[in-house]
Amino acid sequence: MATKGNPGENRTRGSVSMLIVAGLCCFFYLLGAWQRSGSGKGDSIALEITKKAEDCSVLPNLEFETHHGETGDFDGSKFEVKEFKPCDADYIDYTPCQDQMRAMTFPRENMNYRERHCPPEKENLHCLIPAPKGYVTPFRWPKSRDFVPYANAPHKSLTVEKAVQNWVQYEGNVFRFPGGGTQFPQGADVYIEQLASVIPINDGTVRTALDTGCGVASWGAYLFKKNVIAMSFAPRDSHEAQVQFALERGVPAVIGVLGTIKLPYPSRAFDMAHCSRCLIPWGGNDGMYMMEVDRVLRPGGYWILSGPPINWRINYQAWQRPKEELEGEQKTIEDIAKLLCWEKIHEKDEIAIWRKSINIEECTERESRITMCESKYANDVWYKKMEACVTPYTESKNSGKVAGGDLKPFPERLNTVPPRIAGGYISGVSVESFQEDSKLWQKHVKVYKRINKILDSGRYRNIMDMNAGLGSFAASLESPKLWVMNVMPTIAERDTLGVIYERGLIGIYHDWCEAFSTYPRTYDLIHASNLFTLYKNKCNAEDILIEMDRILRPEGAVILRDHADILHKVNITVTGMRWKTKMIDHEDGPSVPEKILLAVKRYWVTGENNSTSTR
Repeated sequence: MATKGNPGENRTRGSVSMLIVAGLCCFFYLLGAWQRSGSGKGDSIALEITKKAEDCSVLPNLEFETHHGETGDFDGSKFEVKEFKPCDADYIDYTPCQDQMRAMTFPRENMNYRERHCPPEKENLHCLIPAPKGYVTPFRWPKSRDFVPYANAPHKSLTVEKAVQNWVQYEGNVFRFPGGGTQFPQGADVYIEQLASVIPINDGTVRTALDTGCGVASWGAYLFKKNVIAMSFAPRDSHEAQVQFALERGVPAVIGVLGTIKLPYPSRAFDMAHCSRCLIPWGGNDGMYMMEVDRVLRPGGYWILSGPPINWRINYQAWQRPKEELEGEQKTIEDIAKLLCWEKIHEKDEIAIWRKSINIEECTERESRITMCESKYANDVWYKKMEACVTPYTESKNSGKVAGGDLKPFPERLNTVPPRIAGGYISGVSVESFQEDSKLWQKHVKVYKRINKILDSGRYRNIMDMNAGLGSFAASLESPKLWVMNVMPTIAERDTLGVIYERGLIGIYHDWCEAFSTYPRTYDLIHASNLFTLYKNKCNAEDILIEMDRILRPEGAVILRDHADILHKVNITVTGMRWKTKMIDHEDGPSVPEKILLAVKRYWVTGENNSTSTR
């Protein structure tokens, strides 16, 4: 039996232990500083010791692999921890800002009721959204492109509604996605090859794409073969769970619609935009929807329209619509395209392709009856009403050049200085600061990979950066195994989302005081740098953390960077949310106020033991 020691002796031993630890820390710090100074014959030895000291930050007891029932590292018993209860099973697929019941209280005109309508703060949920029974970790890419576990999104309606169109099939305990679509029953591969015969998809010239009314996002899924990344969106409507299926497949998608509000993307963002029988009335509202596509399309970008009314002379009977009506629709679209300075470069079967002019010099025939947008800031779009006006071209510094600057092919453009920075369009961001930011995040990501050794193994497909900055986190992670949704907070000091797109990455504007436009359990890993500092005194940090929990998959990972006192409060909160956590020092040592909080969300499903306390 162990005997109790003298309290004074215990204090003495504790003091000695603290002195020894402090001495070792100072020793390693001085060695590291000596090594970095470049002086002394022992540099190689110091470097090795420094590496070994840095490797102490590897966390073998924070499990990132997918297992059920983790044990906790953070002892919440020392603090007053609020325990978050699970929500009712009815909330398994809850999307706060696209709630079906709330949507029905808004006007149907111009799809207003399918837009974002968030609950007031007093109605925010303060419970945790459960996973459905039987939920499993999604298949890894590229298998996930073709198969989704039924338990993860148990909705069969599309297998019936779209059976003839080859969207999705139910087979045993999985959904199978053959790659078909309404306009490409032979498969997305064949369809994309048709497009590639006209559009430079194969050589990196086209990198970012927008898919409007995407269905289950098979077009975007198969574009990954071409190293093209598509931002897909579709409303939460009668086509049950279409965006949820897209994200379960590992394809970027958000809940969204072309309605009355501007799209949450910057101007000149996409190399290509696409509508495949997306049911958007392109000729309506004085061409407002085509004008909004023009705003987000890069000079020289491509717009693809397949399906009605294209080639109406052949298909009007199959579409069961009067040919006069279809002829009028296509004529209206053609007229608006001319006003926008889009040149039709292809029409065959049911596919038409237009190319946007590269600068204002090519718009000499633009008619005076077109209305130019007055807003000086084309990226001011959050909850701003869409207008039937044309966004002016950015001035071209050289005759015959692409307005706003030309882009290198991808992947070269990933680390090339973006034109918006090189041209001085982003206040406070220079070429030098961009390059320094890139180097800094390469360093950060290297540390992340050492801490979480499966970070780039394919375990994490859908990744979100909640405060993306210049996109350097995503650029440092770039891999065919993953993609990053770069979120630009609407309250950020400077808007750099356009820069992110010029690097060949994708992203979206969002205010984290509200819920994100996605289903629950759609991201494998969430990263946020200084997000809680940014939103301090703006909204409740607890609401942001509950939203993070909603969109994070069971056994998903979180990496947070922020000031130590802020992360300490976050750590206490998430202890009551079934997260296992570990806080570590900044890479440059414990004297740096910024710390890193690592977390893994525990696996649990509806109906299980509902205690959120640390086990």
